[in-house]
Amino acid sequence: MNPGQQIWTIARLELGRVFFSRRSFWVYLLAIFPSVIFIGHAVDASFKARRWGSDRKVSAEALNRVQSGMTDEQVLQLAGKPVTDTTRKRRPRRDDDPAAEKQPDVRRYMMYFDGKRRVDLRFEDGLLVSRNMRDLLNFEEDRKVYAGMFQFFYLRLGIFFGCLGIFINLFRGEMLDRSLHFWFLAPVKREVLLLGKYLAGLIAAALIFGTGALLSFLAMVLPQDGAEVQTFWQTIGPEQAFWYVAAAMLGCVGYGSIFLAAGLLLRNPIIPAIVMLVWESINGFLPDVMQKLSVLHYLQSLCPAPPPLPNDMPAIMKMLLAPAAPSSVPLAVLGLLALTVLVLFAAMQAVRRLEINYGTE
Repeated sequence: MNPGQQIWTIARLELGRVFFSRRSFWVYLLAIFPSVIFIGHAVDASFKARRWGSDRKVSAEALNRVQSGMTDEQVLQLAGKPVTDTTRKRRPRRDDDPAAEKQPDVRRYMMYFDGKRRVDLRFEDGLLVSRNMRDLLNFEEDRKVYAGMFQFFYLRLGIFFGCLGIFINLFRGEMLDRSLHFWFLAPVKREVLLLGKYLAGLIAAALIFGTGALLSFLAMVLPQDGAEVQTFWQTIGPEQAFWYVAAAMLGCVGYGSIFLAAGLLLRNPIIPAIVMLVWESINGFLPDVMQKLSVLHYLQSLCPAPPPLPNDMPAIMKMLLAPAAPSSVPLAVLGLLALTVLVLFAAMQAVRRLEINYGTE
């Protein structure tokens, strides 16, 4: 049997343990968490649309005619009964409070719904002073939310800690279970064993997080307006979905190799996890050459949309969260693969010298 067949055989034998290990069960929760958020958002929007539009939905044309300065009675005649109508009267004035003279005696709040938009109206002493209109589902806004979720949660936390849980246990877990010596007694080179275990972990992690990224993307897109969704799929939709899934899978390639090597070199997985997390977090501060040694740098270069950052965010936080100057897509893929090969080569050197001593584990 040639080395390639041996690697695949070991990977097949390991896949079941990787997929169903109790130590990595929480990885599935990390992968599906974004999907749950977007599904919950869609269900909430659908519930509100049915409840608000059941008997009090008004036309968009009528709401567009509502202007500041109109009286509450004029708005009621134009748009009809609102979904909610709340009136608040001011408490009795105090003679020693000059600010009270500027406060209105009566505030009234109305909310209308036209099937897609929620319109909040605020009246002071019977006159409309504020009108706030927002879509129940805003496709552009939800895409920005997804971009932020993918880069801030999925890449920095979900895939990072998911790969930590999967790949650290490929060797360290068997040391704790006192079963690694059975693999070392098999008639295969240790380098072949390492690559077989890495392939098993990579298949599992890539399937879990690639599927999770696609499910959350679909959960974000499908509840939107049908015309917008159709246009999206006919233009940039397939490309964006592909690169989000590709970035998730390539994240497993890079982080997987690092944590596999860490499981061979160090007994305590907390130490490499903290060091790696800090290194990835300060990526924006590093010189260009040092950024090339960061997995996150390459993954952010593959993301089809930048994460949204508030304008009033402190500069130090923007430097920590904003992506560094991205590499081109070909360079990002090649750079990540080159980094992975370098780490796996170091892991091969480590596994050759690995000595089993269960008493110290």
